[in-house]
Amino acid sequence: MSFKLGVVGATGLVGGKILEVLEERNITPQELYLLTTKKSAGLPLYFKGTKIFTREIDVELFSKLDYILFAVGGDVSEEFAPKAVQAGATVIDNSSRFRMAPHVPLVVPEVNPETAKEHQGIIANPNCSTIQLVVPLKYIDDEFGVKRVIVSTYQAVSGSGKAAMKELRKNAALQLAGYYEDTERKAYPKNIEFNCLPHVDDFTESGLTKEELKMINETRKIISPNIKISPTCVRVPVVNGHSEAVTIETEENNINPEKVREVLKTGAGIVVNDNLGENDYPTAIDCDDSDQIYVGRIRKDPTLTNGINLWIVADNLRKGAATNAVQILEYLLQT
Repeated sequence: MSFKLGVVGATGLVGGKILEVLEERNITPQELYLLTTKKSAGLPLYFKGTKIFTREIDVELFSKLDYILFAVGGDVSEEFAPKAVQAGATVIDNSSRFRMAPHVPLVVPEVNPETAKEHQGIIANPNCSTIQLVVPLKYIDDEFGVKRVIVSTYQAVSGSGKAAMKELRKNAALQLAGYYEDTERKAYPKNIEFNCLPHVDDFTESGLTKEELKMINETRKIISPNIKISPTCVRVPVVNGHSEAVTIETEENNINPEKVREVLKTGAGIVVNDNLGENDYPTAIDCDDSDQIYVGRIRKDPTLTNGINLWIVADNLRKGAATNAVQILEYLLQT
């Protein structure tokens, strides 16, 4: 199919992954424009062996594009996404700016692809930690009815961008060499190396962080408004790949680990790694550079009659952001 595509934020972590995923999935636009802020304009990037120079975001250019993938912060999306829609383009936005807007579909293709058809110009990509939760949750909800979810996340520093990844590596090396006083602390309010911070995004008056509120509100919008969710989001000294410890209470009392394994093995985009005798369980390193969502440590919760515990891992830059956005684009191209 012939279409013209723009990627806003092409020089960032997610923008770069979008280009990788497009190439891997052999999605070739008739024309591809890589758009950035003024500071990054003019940098060379490559797509399928062709050098493409980045361009500053240009509203005049939007009218030439059919689809635009936004991989930037909410402020930039808020300013430019509506202008892109006015120019006739369809926007798939990775920021949090439009996710909870009533008229904007919040889409995970393995869960609710049909809602993408309801868009009025903008389709939102959910938060990375939400995406890897709702895919297995959807299959369990369909089979057993999900009543309540308790989730603790272990989120990699790649979710904060290139500077945070660099800071972790540099500070860890300095500490190991005995130069603790030379470490810098710019990405987070406390040192992230050899540490865990129960602090992802800003705190709100409720005591929850914005990240935790995202998980609550987005999961309810995608799965069901009736699900009760209690999240604790933690930043950990892992370069890439988010992990989640999840407790699920269901309406049905016939849930058990064997049934859950069988249900999840049929799920699109899910890999079940759950053989404890072989130490087979997923970790962040295992899922790096993968588009799958990995589930293991499936076991009965001893405190709940209808409870199950899971361990869920995914690459937050790929399935948690870039791949999900590209999958939405694929769906639109095919419908």
